[in-house]
Amino acid sequence: MQHSMPPLSALRAFEATARLGSVTAAADELSVTHGAVSRQLKSLDEHFGVALFVKSGRGIALTPHGERLQSGVGEAFARLKDSCAVLKHEVEEAPFTLACPGSLLARWLIPRLDRLNRELPQLKLKVVVSESEQPGKQTDVSATLAFSEPPWPENVEVMELMAEQICAVVSPQLAAHIDTAKPATLLANKLLYTASRPQAWPQWANAQGLELAQLEEALSKGQGFDHLYYLMEAAVAGLGVAIAPKLLVEDDLKSGRLIAPWGSIETPARLCLWLPNQTNSYRSEPLAAWLKRELGDEHC
Repeated sequence: MQHSMPPLSALRAFEATARLGSVTAAADELSVTHGAVSRQLKSLDEHFGVALFVKSGRGIALTPHGERLQSGVGEAFARLKDSCAVLKHEVEEAPFTLACPGSLLARWLIPRLDRLNRELPQLKLKVVVSESEQPGKQTDVSATLAFSEPPWPENVEVMELMAEQICAVVSPQLAAHIDTAKPATLLANKLLYTASRPQAWPQWANAQGLELAQLEEALSKGQGFDHLYYLMEAAVAGLGVAIAPKLLVEDDLKSGRLIAPWGSIETPARLCLWLPNQTNSYRSEPLAAWLKRELGDEHC
């Protein structure tokens, strides 16, 4: 007699046949053919060296050996089924925790959060501020929504949503005193920036053909802020010219609180949904699709 475990598929066919008392019924439940179940049962007979079923009238019945096997296999499959049901329930009931930087949360996601919850109620979405500056590093969340530049790490699944665009923005009052036809003239004004995005102004200046030496001199006289919210409020107050992702200032541009006379440029960064645990992919796909639709509607 072999001492190794028989194939799980054969034990599954045996359990269904023993419980239902019919090869045909077992085949229907398992969505396989009658012949497939019969072959699995025959393989078990060969594995154990004894018959597990005998013919009984028009049907079949368990032999004493079959009854002994059925008592253990039936209990094992019942416990396995219960464990799978409990895990599935826990996963489906657990909230999908989405982390994102505070500026992205406050200026873009929160205004759309009610619609997101209505359209994807199955996610039971919970939103938190990112604890890590590097997307994908925070493993206690389901996903992170953030701007970042490739290449992406191999151990994290990354769903790209859109290319980042940045623009220089200014209050209408201050713009009235700047020759907006010439981007270089803004260098005579105080430049506003956030410490977390030091590359933004150089990227914009390079795209506009401005001298980086002049930019560096202007930045040395500029004003930095810890948070994009304060940066934008400073720009609205007319304290200088700010640089920011276009996505996060679009509401201000639409309302006229700020203007972007010099247009926007695309950067290497991408807005992405980062999945530190790839098993969350099936739950994050509806969210990624929703975000793409929302972003597409705003940029069409």
